[in-house]
Amino acid sequence: MSSDSPFHHLFEFFNQIHPLNSDSKKAIESISSIVTIAKNQDLQPIGATCKTIYFVKKGLARIYYYKDGIDVTEYFAFENDLIIRAESLFTGKPSQKAIQAVEQTEFVGISSDLLFGLFDTLPDLERLFRKITELAYVNTLNRIESIQFHPAEERYHRLLEENPEFIQRIPLKHIASYLGITQVSLSRIRGQKN
Repeated sequence: MSSDSPFHHLFEFFNQIHPLNSDSKKAIESISSIVTIAKNQDLQPIGATCKTIYFVKKGLARIYYYKDGIDVTEYFAFENDLIIRAESLFTGKPSQKAIQAVEQTEFVGISSDLLFGLFDTLPDLERLFRKITELAYVNTLNRIESIQFHPAEERYHRLLEENPEFIQRIPLKHIASYLGITQVSLSRIRGQKN
């Protein structure tokens, strides 16, 4: 796979989880496309059914929803990360969540229907996506436990340590909702830090 291939970063990401053979890589390429979305535009709107697995090739995206009329961020995906509305992808039902480009973002979109159809003939693809699903599940549990057991200040400082780029690239209102606090509370926490 040459470094100038549009799918080079995608396969580098996959290799860290489970290396694919050349047949599987060709199959992925044949069911993938490049999608570019402008800043603050939805890649997938609320109410749509997710039928695509997205890899962030360049840029930044988030999953969000509305609760009591308030925009809540559930997840951020930077370069070299996947972003999927799994609850819709696996049930085939419309999602109450949307995927939005936080800045102009280039995605690799992989058709889930075509991908799942390859699992019987290409078992290493099924193994790769099983591992990806397991990792995503553990990350979701860790995020829930963080909100349940750790105060907002601790969650903010951990976010800074693990993802310092969050602060430079993401509007504070999205960071606050991701942490489960108000923007006023986030400003107070940031003021204590400085």
